[in-house]
Amino acid sequence: MSKKLADAELKNLPGKWKLAEDHKSIKQSYEFKSFAEAWSFMSHVALLAEKMDHHPDWSNSYNKVEISLSSHDAGGLTSRDLELAKAITEFVWIPGKA
Repeated sequence: MSKKLADAELKNLPGKWKLAEDHKSIKQSYEFKSFAEAWSFMSHVALLAEKMDHHPDWSNSYNKVEISLSSHDAGGLTSRDLELAKAITEFVWIPGKA
């Protein structure tokens, strides 16, 4: 089990991740052009998560994906959550850029 992070360690979250009000998870929403793009993104994140053995809570509705990261066994956020958030953030492409 990983050690739960202190609030001071959560000031510089990757990308546009937001700290939940209860400080037990971080969340981010993504919107894509189509269901197929959203599904492709989720497939990639699933592979990242499996490789890291750390899995998100998420939902998908057509072209929207909501992701929440938390280490349930630690009762809050750990370095594993930040590492997965960083990996997801680094993957997300900007439309129109190669």
